[in-house]
Amino acid sequence: MKKSLKQRIAEAIREEVSLVPYNPEWPDLFELEAKFLWNKLPKSLVIRIEHFGSTAIPGMAAKPIIDILIEVSSLKETRRQIVPLLESEGYDYFWRPEFDKPPMYAWFIKRNNKGKRTHHIHIVEADSKLWDRLYFRDYLREFPDEAKRYGELKQFLSDRQPNDRVAYTKGKTDFIISITKKAGKYYNAI
Repeated sequence: MKKSLKQRIAEAIREEVSLVPYNPEWPDLFELEAKFLWNKLPKSLVIRIEHFGSTAIPGMAAKPIIDILIEVSSLKETRRQIVPLLESEGYDYFWRPEFDKPPMYAWFIKRNNKGKRTHHIHIVEADSKLWDRLYFRDYLREFPDEAKRYGELKQFLSDRQPNDRVAYTKGKTDFIISITKKAGKYYNAI
């Protein structure tokens, strides 16, 4: 029997939050998945593919899940064309809010043969606020002391909330917002 959306969300948010030391293979794993996605997805929809999140920051401990941000020309067409393609490849699909409220976007979880998450695919249009996460990524790459503070916060939260992804994520929110604002000013972008 197929699980309801409510059941799928409940299971997904209870999955373990476990950080591992930085793996120098993460950029290569991103490149492999990006190449697959470029070849699989409709060329008329996909504009760019970026690696973001902690696995995109050298030296950063992280959940061993590659975060990928994809710009598309249309979320409506994404739902019509991309969702069936990726679901047929075994990706879990969720239509979710950007920051706990609309606007919504397409989000996918890719898993390995043991059921462990390997990739999160975030598909958005050009005007999404999720693109600001690239400033966050770049700032932490450039300022290792800030990256260290973020790593320590993540470790504290994962130790405290190992089976509550919502609490783990909310615990990082203020830091991410603060650094993203600082990064936007630094890069004259936000």
